[in-house]
Amino acid sequence: MPDSTTLHGDSLETSLLSRERTIAGPGFNRWLVPPAALAIHLCIGMAYGFSVFWLPLSRAIGIKDPLKCSADVGFLQELFVTDCDWKISTLGWMYTLFFVLLGSSAAIWGGWLERAGPRKAGVVSAVCWCGGMLISALGIQLHQFWLMLIGSGVIGGIGLGLGYISPVSTLIKWFPDKRGMATGMAIMGFGGGAMIGSPLAADLMKTFAAPDSVGVFQTFVVMAFIYFVFMMGGAMSYRVPPAGWKPAGWAPTAAQAGNAMITQRHVHVQKVWGIPQFWLVWLVLCMNVSAGIGVLGMASPMLQEVFGGSLIGVGKKFSELDKAQLTAIAGVAAGFTALLGLFNIGGRFVWASLSDKLGRKLTYVVFFVLGGVLYASLPGSAAAGSKLLFVAAVCIIVSMYGGGFATVPAYLADLFGTQMVGAIHGRLLTAWATAGILGPVVVNYMRDYQLGMGLPREQVYNQTMYILVGLLVVGLICNLLIRPVAGKHLMTEAELAEEKRLAHEHAVTAAAAPVEAESVERTPAILVVLAWAAVGIPVIWGVYRTLRSVKAFF
Repeated sequence: MPDSTTLHGDSLETSLLSRERTIAGPGFNRWLVPPAALAIHLCIGMAYGFSVFWLPLSRAIGIKDPLKCSADVGFLQELFVTDCDWKISTLGWMYTLFFVLLGSSAAIWGGWLERAGPRKAGVVSAVCWCGGMLISALGIQLHQFWLMLIGSGVIGGIGLGLGYISPVSTLIKWFPDKRGMATGMAIMGFGGGAMIGSPLAADLMKTFAAPDSVGVFQTFVVMAFIYFVFMMGGAMSYRVPPAGWKPAGWAPTAAQAGNAMITQRHVHVQKVWGIPQFWLVWLVLCMNVSAGIGVLGMASPMLQEVFGGSLIGVGKKFSELDKAQLTAIAGVAAGFTALLGLFNIGGRFVWASLSDKLGRKLTYVVFFVLGGVLYASLPGSAAAGSKLLFVAAVCIIVSMYGGGFATVPAYLADLFGTQMVGAIHGRLLTAWATAGILGPVVVNYMRDYQLGMGLPREQVYNQTMYILVGLLVVGLICNLLIRPVAGKHLMTEAELAEEKRLAHEHAVTAAAAPVEAESVERTPAILVVLAWAAVGIPVIWGVYRTLRSVKAFF
């Protein structure tokens, strides 16, 4: 491919990270891009698994038992205190910051990402996520919680946002024939990050634990370096297709070409705030995630409180169990949580792939209608003592929770075009941040309220399920109201040309007409195999460790 400076009189940035340096040749194998995306998502997905550090960190000074702070030490004092241990509720603020910063950073820098390209965004994500872990490690060593909040919470949260959306636009452009499947593969990785990272962190903490250390400091350092290698490998492997590229022999079917819900034009990210369809999709995602995260966040205590001693073959309610029995059912519930993790991951790929056949709108109709039926069935299956029906319903619910995340990027590409879908997706993730507050608040506060009213523990979730059904009804109505985007919101040819110029796409389009992929022979087959093995082996190991936990449930 000719150097970009030979095509234009003006000088373009030609660094290794510049977008034009990532444009693939005509024989590039597009199947190298999904493992690159997975390499990043599997690392940043450890955000879901950070709770594995809470208990050890809550006794970082006391080692065997927490050294509690005095009653007059408030949250602000805990940020700087060095002579007593942090409370788990305090540590949880880092988890909150993860997802607040994920949504806000994706919204703020999504437009920059489209112009800078996925490689540069992936590198920045790696530096922020792994650098944040190293700053947090320093905070652990000095026992300064403010350093952990800045490190993993703020800087790491920015890395989360950029890493999460970095492959979306690229994958959709490489897989116009399989948009849902492509984004499902990457976002499946985010769901699977904790499946790999949590047992890895647990093993490392056991290895580094000593009489004067719980081993978290060393674990953070080691994991930061491991993640940096994987994330940099993924970022440097990103390639974007030349303008006009399409898979060999592929053309949109007549149904696709004539489908008004799939636009052939593009919307600028700066206009989406004023487009009704954006806010309808925003509410669709928010309602789906609010309901799902509300159940997922309380799955373990809900199972224990609803079924009590029957989980271990004892005919007693939860409130009647002794300490040993409570420990036993907690182990069963941990297996149940691991099982839900598998359905969360699998649902991201399966439902997103299925949306390529059903269409995005119909897929979300299934989420809301089937989900509503399943949520409404939970009180009945609990009252009947049917663990099988209860568990099956929750597993399908969680699969649709994950599927909603994986399907929405393709939904956005259908409605708003592919030119700036990554940036638009970034703005949409503010719905996730909102849902992360709404869902748990509904479930937790309703539970506390009903316990305060004197309801038995096995019944405190009944009314909550019906409230979550109400959220799904709102989501269903919003989804049914979605129509094709009006022409006045679409970019003109001149606006599209300017956006492509800013993204340096003219470096290719000025030299040649749109091309079709000729073959995959220029990419050695062994390279594709090695790329998939690099991400596949950790995934298989994570599944194996998860299945060992699931075995306790059965």
